[in-house]
Amino acid sequence: MGNIKCTTVYFDIPGEDNTEEVLELSKKRADELGIRDIIVASTRGIVGVKASKLFKGYNLVVVPHHTGFREPGKQELTEENRKIIEKNGGKIYTGSHIFGNVERAIRKKFETAYPAEIMAQTLRFFGQGIKVVVEIVAMVADAGLIPADKDVISIAGTGKGTDTAAVIRPANSSRIFDMFVREIIAKPRNRK
Repeated sequence: MGNIKCTTVYFDIPGEDNTEEVLELSKKRADELGIRDIIVASTRGIVGVKASKLFKGYNLVVVPHHTGFREPGKQELTEENRKIIEKNGGKIYTGSHIFGNVERAIRKKFETAYPAEIMAQTLRFFGQGIKVVVEIVAMVADAGLIPADKDVISIAGTGKGTDTAAVIRPANSSRIFDMFVREIIAKPRNRK
């Protein structure tokens, strides 16, 4: 296929003001590459609803925080947004975060870090969104909602909204070191 030239967009300020542009850039790149599998992080479902409108007809998987992330037993994805996403053909995957949970509990209890936490912190060198795009790809691959042998586009952000998107060759969490970030579509160039 040869060398590929494409543009990466770098945002001066991370966060939700970049959401519309990230979604549009991701749609454009998906169409250019023939990618039909799109994964989007969306805590309350606001971005998930926007993505479900833009990516109708694609295999869209929206990934909110797991239940109990902020408060025991509470799911942050609103029921209203869940219904809209599903009505537009999107899927919802709610599950444990690959880089968190048990290791986060160990870190809090014993004030130490373990390999998954170190991996997460290392990915954050490139921005919070990069850590999340990798994490949610492994999560939905584990759930069987995307193929593990075809490129996907993963979209996430820093805090609210989205500011990061990447083309990724997926892998299941048990083979996470086989995952490969093939292209960065957009990301912040500064931290908050």
